Amino acid sequence: MPDVVADGLRVLFCGINPGLMTAATGHHFARPGNRFWPVLHLSGFTPRLLKPSEQQELLSYGLGITNVVARASARADELSAEEYREGGRLLAQKVARLRPRWLAVVGVTAYRAAFDDRKAQVGPQERTIGDSRVWVLPNPSGLNAHWTAATMAEEFARLRVAAERG
Repeated sequence: MPDVVADGLRVLFCGINPGLMTAATGHHFARPGNRFWPVLHLSGFTPRLLKPSEQQELLSYGLGITNVVARASARADELSAEEYREGGRLLAQKVARLRPRWLAVVGVTAYRAAFDDRKAQVGPQERTIGDSRVWVLPNPSGLNAHWTAATMAEEFARLRVAAERG
């Protein structure tokens, strides 16, 4: 699954791993029940609702997308602890190279597993990777019933405001 990245992004969003539909289409967050694209728009990151097939347009807004784990699966709970740890190591290298202002990991469980931070909560983290700050966002999967699109958009908007401040 190719990343949508460039040097010096405002925010690099990091999914857990590609779902099967994402892998089949080559578009991030492609499953119709995934709320990433609607929440990105509702939070003010994009001026209109983008389709997964328009993912390259994110670069014009200073945004990008990557994943913690490259392997596609039907569900994130199919990934091993070792895959998360290795994914976190590779992600840290990618972030150090690309130098986004913020790395935004969508999924607190994935962040905890990838960076061995058992107590992490949604929101800004103390950890930095080089000069990049880290923010953990709720997982936009339709399987995440703890968050509505509206409450997710509020958290995404908190990150947007922080990213605009610098």
